[in-house]
Amino acid sequence: MQTTLKSDVVFEGTGLHSGEAVRVVLKPAAANTGVVFRRTDIAGQPKLPADFRNVIVSPLNTRLSNDTGVIVSTIEHLMAALAGCGVHNVLIDIDGPEVPILDGSAASFVRGIVAAGLVRLSAPLKAIEILRDVEVVEGEARAKLSPSTTLQIDFEIAFADAAIGRQQKMLNMANGAFVRELCDSRTFCRSADVDAMRANGLALGGTYENAVVFDGDKVLTPGGLRHADEAVRHKMLDALGDLYTAGAPILGRYTGSRAGHAMTNKLLHALFDQPDAWRFVTCDVQIAARLPGVGVSLADLDAVA
Repeated sequence: MQTTLKSDVVFEGTGLHSGEAVRVVLKPAAANTGVVFRRTDIAGQPKLPADFRNVIVSPLNTRLSNDTGVIVSTIEHLMAALAGCGVHNVLIDIDGPEVPILDGSAASFVRGIVAAGLVRLSAPLKAIEILRDVEVVEGEARAKLSPSTTLQIDFEIAFADAAIGRQQKMLNMANGAFVRELCDSRTFCRSADVDAMRANGLALGGTYENAVVFDGDKVLTPGGLRHADEAVRHKMLDALGDLYTAGAPILGRYTGSRAGHAMTNKLLHALFDQPDAWRFVTCDVQIAARLPGVGVSLADLDAVA
């Protein structure tokens, strides 16, 4: 069955790119609501469904926009937490243009969601089953969805910086794998890119406390890495969040190579442009057990916190 939160969950922090203070409240929602953001700081409190068709293409984050230009940006870490914890319906009140970055990962979002708990609703859950391969390619970047009985994410990155280098990881996202393996992996950047981003009005809220900064063979962030392959794990976290803008859990294998937010969004457009490549399936107990979020507990999070 579909789920929602048992109670409100509140987060406060600073936007990574805007540098603005922001408050977010996750609120229980009725069945078939999906994930919907509501800008409480704007007259009329406009709503923005977290739908891939509402995404503005951006290389550095995932940004929603409506037809009047109202935006909510950097939604990917919160979306990953919702997907990884199995939250299907939620109204997200936000009093600014950007979701807070917190520590640069999804761990705080996960902790708040798991602590609040979920309630099952009286409506069946549907998942998106991938029926055949769909792939998009741009230069050296590629992203693909293939048939699978579970959601699997297989990601590869390659950077010239020796502290990152080439990393590859594959995970079956069932049975709380997101919480145990990915949710604490932080966003990252190269030191050489920081000045350029700030010159373009980005990363204004970035600090060593909410991002991993690499410089050649060095990790500049105090305390170093949480995982030797934290960079690729974070890219997998981003991919899970971006895939959740499909509007339902996915049963399929996502393969990404040097892919980012824009590539995953382009992949979803390609998928839904081909009706024979997917179908909705109503989840029985056996199917639901293979989805992200099933079996998640605070013990899973305590193991990585």
